[in-house]
Amino acid sequence: MNRLSGLYAITDAALQDPDQLPERVAQAIDGGARLVQYRDKSGDRAGRLRQARVLAALCRARGALLIVNDDTELAADSGADGVHLGRDDDAPAAARRRLGPRAVIGVSCYDQWERALEAVEQGADYVAFGRFYPSRTKPQAVQASLDLIRRAKQQLAVPVAAIGGITAQNGAQLVDAGADMLAVVRGVFAAADIRQAASAYAALFDRNAD
Repeated sequence: MNRLSGLYAITDAALQDPDQLPERVAQAIDGGARLVQYRDKSGDRAGRLRQARVLAALCRARGALLIVNDDTELAADSGADGVHLGRDDDAPAAARRRLGPRAVIGVSCYDQWERALEAVEQGADYVAFGRFYPSRTKPQAVQASLDLIRRAKQQLAVPVAAIGGITAQNGAQLVDAGADMLAVVRGVFAAADIRQAASAYAALFDRNAD
């Protein structure tokens, strides 16, 4: 299986105390998450660096990838596997220069096909579209269509992530449309049983495996 595939679990600093996050990330990976995105919008640079370093080591030990949200420098300093970039962040080419050829660079493309083309041209390793369903994490996010995933799978040579309100029930149609990764925040980290929740998402990919 491609390393950029499967459940892509995204952390949310509001869902737990900082010292609880490593164990909760471990549960998500044990349940089947193959990528973890560290997402913390706080201004505590030193705290985020400490936490990202712990998560990078944890993911490495468990065979998962750690991607840092928005912050190329934090990704570099923490030893993470890569960075995920939004519209107000570094360009993919700049992140590549900072992080090197082996880093994973992902780009949020929302509902914008031209942005996806540009991201790939600049060397992105994957593109992300969404939201696809109502999202409590980003309720004002633009609506993307399943046709966008289908088009990306036909015309782009990089994996495609889907994000936004994805559950273990509605995620099946995204995987069927061609999504390589399902990026999930609350569906994993707000669950009473994180490992079990992650397992339900991972099973959506298992059913399509050869």
